[in-house]
Parts: sequence; C-alpha cells; structure tokens
Amino acid sequence: MPPEIAALIAKPYLLIAVLFVGGILAMAVEQFSSETRRQAWRERNRWRWKNTRRGTPVAGSWPSMQGPLPSTYPDAADQLRIVMGANFSTQPLLNRSEARVFKELDRMVIACNSTWQVMAQVSLGEILRCKDADAYRCINSKRVDLLLVDGDCEPRHAIEYQGTGHHQGTAAARDAVKKEALRRAGIGYHEVVAGHTTPADLKRLVEKLVLGSVSAK
Repeated sequence: MPPEIAALIAKPYLLIAVLFVGGILAMAVEQFSSETRRQAWRERNRWRWKNTRRGTPVAGSWPSMQGPLPSTYPDAADQLRIVMGANFSTQPLLNRSEARVFKELDRMVIACNSTWQVMAQVSLGEILRCKDADAYRCINSKRVDLLLVDGDCEPRHAIEYQGTGHHQGTAAARDAVKKEALRRAGIGYHEVVAGHTTPADLKRLVEKLVLGSVSAK
C-alpha cells in the first residue's frame, strides 16, 4: 500500500478533508461545464434570441417541427431566472410613419367592408404552414408590416411600408423571401412607398383588394 494512502487511513480526518475538497472541485467543474454548454447553445442560436420585435422560435407548431428540444435548451426555471435579472420597457409597435399608414389603411378597409380588419407586425410563422422544416425556419421569425384579414380572420393581403432608406443592407433579400412565401400561400403582397404612394393611391389599392375579393366569392 502506498505510504500516502496509509497516512490518510491512519488519519481519517485527512481522508474526509480530501474527499470533501474533491467533491467541491467536481461540483465546480460540472457547473462550469454546464455553463459552457449553455453559452455554446446561445451562440449557436443567437439568431433565435435576437429581438425581431416578436421572433420567438416555435417548436412543434406543425408535425415537421415536433421533436425533443436540445438538452442544453434553457428550461422554464432558467428562462425565469434570466428574465428576473433583466429590465424591460415598452416600445411602440409601429413608428410614426407606419402608424399613420395603419390608421389610414384601417379606416379605408372598414369603409369598404366592416368585417375585414387590419393587423400590424404579424409573424409569418403565425399565418403560414409548411411541412418543410428548413423552409419554415426561413420565414418563422419574419413579419409583415400590415396584414388584411377577412371576416373569417383568413389572411388575404400583406402590405409592406417602405420608408426612406428601407432598402439598405439585406432588406431587399429579406423582402424577396417574404414575398415568395406569401405568394406560394396565395396571399397578396403590396408595397406602400413613402413619398410616392398618395392617399388616393392607397384608397384605390384598398378598394381593389377588398371589394375585388368580395365580388370574386
């Protein structure tokens, strides 16, 4: 028997101390490893956590999205701890220009058909279905500025407000993705351009979309 082991046996309190320190170190290593895995998951999924004003990933919404979450996905307790350690404040759903278009559009739509409604900042993941999980993830967190829904709350037409400087960076590419997904779902896509679309233009568009849809039924 090695003399070091014999010395520990001869002095039980030393053995207890060694085991205690070893246990503490093991717990610290496990906690560090767990935190490292959690941080790595956050880095891999940073796009899911960035605020797209609403973009929260939907798990299991459709059959293709079902399945167990990653083992390192923060559970409800972790999420609550994170939220309790943060400060939140409100922000407007629409900026001033968008709000002005929304109010005008809402008034015009109701005048044409009181059963129709205008909704703002609608997530495509809430109005589109797709069995292709990869395709669904491409549109899940994207939104349309304004959405016209009929009396049955079926989405009919998307209205995108293009403010000054809208087409910067990858904005045009993102719009193309939204437009194609909506087209494939049979939802109209229309743009209102700041400085170009007049109230008269908007009224004609609304009458075409709403009254035209009603007469087509």
